[in-house]
Amino acid sequence: MTPELDLSRRNMLLAGGSAAAAVTLAACSSTPATSTPDTTTKPASPATTDPSGSATDTGQAAIEVAKLADIPIGGGIAATLDGQPILLAQPTAGVVVGFSAICTHKGCKVEPAETEFDCPCHQSRFDLATGEVLGGPAARALDKVTVTVDGDTVMAG
Repeated sequence: MTPELDLSRRNMLLAGGSAAAAVTLAACSSTPATSTPDTTTKPASPATTDPSGSATDTGQAAIEVAKLADIPIGGGIAATLDGQPILLAQPTAGVVVGFSAICTHKGCKVEPAETEFDCPCHQSRFDLATGEVLGGPAARALDKVTVTVDGDTVMAG
């Protein structure tokens, strides 16, 4: 005795819908089953930040990003790290802090001003010692970049 097949319109739609969903999910997969590793990706930046904005160490060697004498005490400068814009400040003599120069509001490039960091796009202002928002539409602080002072050199990473 063979089981009866229920070929009602509802069961056909459910069966067809399930199959279509499986095909769609398979097509949306980010990694094909036969893919090979991408060897063209750029290595991680020496200094990165986690989602909370805290600096994290990627284990790569630190690189020079500025000379201590180039950063005014109580002021800041623009620099680059792995081709990305960063900001460096020396709030007190010999103490240097670093931040991403990408505004947390809309991604514009933040620039050093006399006593703070300013975003020219929408006028967000950031504290040069902490990266915290002083005013404007930005809702969170600038992302931190790990920096150290080695003699007269500022290193990142």
